[in-house]
Amino acid sequence: MSSAIVFAYHNVGVRCLSVLLAHDVDVRLVVTHKDNPAENIWFESVAELAELHGIEFITPDNPNDPEVVEKIRALQPDFFFSFYYREMLKAPLLAIPKSGALNMHGSLLPKYRGRVPVNWAIICGETETGATLHYMTEKPDNGDIVVQTAVPILPDDTALQVFQKVTVAAEMALNGVLPALLEGNAPRMKQDLSQGGYFGGRRAEDGVIDWQQPARDIHNLVRAVAPPYPGATTRLLGKPMRILQTLLETEVAEGKPAFYVQGGRAYAVCGQGLLRIVRFELDGREISASEFAGQFGTQKFEFNC
Repeated sequence: MSSAIVFAYHNVGVRCLSVLLAHDVDVRLVVTHKDNPAENIWFESVAELAELHGIEFITPDNPNDPEVVEKIRALQPDFFFSFYYREMLKAPLLAIPKSGALNMHGSLLPKYRGRVPVNWAIICGETETGATLHYMTEKPDNGDIVVQTAVPILPDDTALQVFQKVTVAAEMALNGVLPALLEGNAPRMKQDLSQGGYFGGRRAEDGVIDWQQPARDIHNLVRAVAPPYPGATTRLLGKPMRILQTLLETEVAEGKPAFYVQGGRAYAVCGQGLLRIVRFELDGREISASEFAGQFGTQKFEFNC
C-alpha cells in the first residue's frame, strides 16, 4: 500500500482526498488551512473529511517551518499530493516523498499558471479549461504533466459553475491515473512553458468595471467575479452598485456608457455594445429593473466612474 501526505483545501481538496481514500492510499497526515473569518467560506472542509476518516490533520501558518518539515519527514511518505493548498512547498519539503510530489491545478497547463486560474480563464474569454495533475517544483505550476481533463466554458458560465466542472475534472483525472501512478508507470510530459503565462491573485478592487471597454469584456468580468466571489462593481446615482449577472445583446448601442430600464429590463451601454443587466444591487440591496424604474425613471443614467 502506498502512503501519502496530503496538502489540501477547498472542494478540489475534498474530492481528490476522497479519491485517494477510495484507492486505499495510506494517508498519514493531512495539511490544510484554518478558515479565514474574513473570507466567504462557501466550499467544503478538508479538515472535516479528514476527521471523519480518523486522519490526523494540522493547520500550520507555514508548512515549511522546520518543525513541520521534521514531522512530515518522520512519516516517510511515498507521495505528496497538493490539492488547492494555498502555500508553496519549498525544497526541503519537496525532497521528502520517495515517489514524488504532485499538484492538481485548475487549468490546462501551461496555460494560466499561478493563482485563481478559473477566474482568469473566464476574464480572458476562454472557451475551455480543465484540471492538470503535475509534478511539483519550487516554481509554481511548471513541473511535468501526468494527466489533464478538459471542460467547456459556455458563454454565460459563471466562475462558480466553471469551478464546479473543474472540481469534477480534477476528480476524474486523478481517479483515472492513480493506479498507474501508484504502480510507477504513469505518463510524464514536460511542459512547453512558452505556450502559457503566469497569473497573479485578484483582489475585490480588481472587479471595478471600466464601462469604456467592449460589452463582451465586461460580461466576462461580471461572470468571472460573480457571487460567491466579490462581484463586479461600479457607481450609479452616487451609490455603490454591484452587477451580478449580465447577458450580451446584439443591438448596436450609441452614446456614453449609461444604465437605463426599458420594457421592464435593465441595460448598460458600454464602450462598444450593449449589455442586459439581469441582476444587480444598488446601495447594498438587490432590486429589480421595474423597481429601479419606479424609483428613478427610465432615462439614461451615466455611471459615476
